[in-house]
Amino acid sequence: MSEPIRNKKLENMTAPTPQNTPANNAPISSRAQQPGVASIKEEDFDSRAAAALFSANPRLASMIEGKLGQLVGRSSGYIESLPAPVRRRVDGLKGLQKEHAKLEAQFQEEVLQLEKKYFAKFTPLYEKRADIVNGATEPSEEEVEAGKQDDEEDDVESKEASEEKKEESPEPVKGIPEFWLSAMKNQVSLAEMITDRDEAALKHLTNIRMEYLDRPGFRLIFEFADNEFFTNKSISKTYFYQEENGYGGDFIYDHAEGDKINWKSGKDLTVRVESKKQRNKNTKQTRVVKKTVPTESFFNFFSPPAPPSDDDEDADEDIEERLELDYQLGEDIKEKLIPRAIDWFTGEALQFEQGLDDDLDDGEFEDEDDEEDDDLSEDRDEDEESDEDDDGAKPKQETAECKQS
Repeated sequence: MSEPIRNKKLENMTAPTPQNTPANNAPISSRAQQPGVASIKEEDFDSRAAAALFSANPRLASMIEGKLGQLVGRSSGYIESLPAPVRRRVDGLKGLQKEHAKLEAQFQEEVLQLEKKYFAKFTPLYEKRADIVNGATEPSEEEVEAGKQDDEEDDVESKEASEEKKEESPEPVKGIPEFWLSAMKNQVSLAEMITDRDEAALKHLTNIRMEYLDRPGFRLIFEFADNEFFTNKSISKTYFYQEENGYGGDFIYDHAEGDKINWKSGKDLTVRVESKKQRNKNTKQTRVVKKTVPTESFFNFFSPPAPPSDDDEDADEDIEERLELDYQLGEDIKEKLIPRAIDWFTGEALQFEQGLDDDLDDGEFEDEDDEEDDDLSEDRDEDEESDEDDDGAKPKQETAECKQS
């Protein structure tokens, strides 16, 4: 550990501050002593002033957070202070835990094999679904009857709508147009990524499927018909897990890789062209300079963020959040969109998820919020009374707001 940079002015200060606090971490022990500076008292500590200090100096807050992070996982000395027979028993429990971890890893591996077994049974259903969506075949009468809704009113409305549609467009319609685009737009996490420009390309999406890898991981495959945007017949994205299992035997996500999209000239949806006029200082002539800059697009999904290396200290602060979001999108497509595409197309899946959110709203969270509101209202009443009592003695101070970004 490198020596801290010393500042003579700071060395002369008597009150402890984050800058001149000793570099060595204080021991976490029941024998720790109280601060020896008599002038420091808990009741004199102003929490609002501290909050203002940290908000005005983010680097200071980051430094303190880093110091606290170094304490995580460090021994307090308690285990080492135990008698030798007790420490031996502790080591024995650790050995039992390792055996438990092996069984957990075996459990997760068998769950994965079970998923693969049933995925093989799902695959023929997915293939027939693709044939029906793209007009290669028609569903059987048994399948149609099984899929009809029980509500007679809905059946009447759907029949009336289909008759009106026949009158408007007598030409036969092949398959189910824009099936996958409609399903994706009903899936909230995906809908947020789809722009108006993307829709023109996603209308040519004929199928979305997935496959398991030989190693831990899976691949998402987007299949397209011929279109004016790119030459790819399919675009895939692969999610890789680490070879070693996590603490509870779970697979740990490692990184993702996406196919390169072969965009046709001027059709790249992940960039936009900015035009800027420039004037020559000598000739006064003007010219238009065009520059290509990145822009929001669903197709950025196939260019996942790269995890930062250990030596990359200048990595974006939100890289972990972006990686987590990217992985969650892949999981949503794998676990929600592909297995229940028709429910997302009709919107029934969205209603089901909304029902889950409503159940959460009716639970304990609502009651706790009400209690917090009552506590806050009481605090505000006490503050107002104290302000009225001190009205003649000193001017009122505005309460500092704590805003969350």
